[in-house]
Amino acid sequence: MKTHKIPQRMCVGCRQMMPKKDLIRIVKSPEGVISVDDRGKAPGRGAYICHNQECLNKAYKAKLLDKNLETTVSEEVFEKLKERFNGN
Repeated sequence: MKTHKIPQRMCVGCRQMMPKKDLIRIVKSPEGVISVDDRGKAPGRGAYICHNQECLNKAYKAKLLDKNLETTVSEEVFEKLKERFNGN
């Protein structure tokens, strides 16, 4: 039986490699709009963060999402992520 390779991505907060489906993708579209990508297939530059509040706090304080997406991430995106963490 053929085994399928599971896509791996790195969390910007803890820098650990994890399966892509276990991470949240934040994407900067070609138009420059930053949003949370629920499907994981939106076009544009993406950054991944795991479902850990500490990773989100670290990414916010060190501006790691800004560096990975090569732009300034607004407070609204971080608020959406915080709501998502509090909902889980």
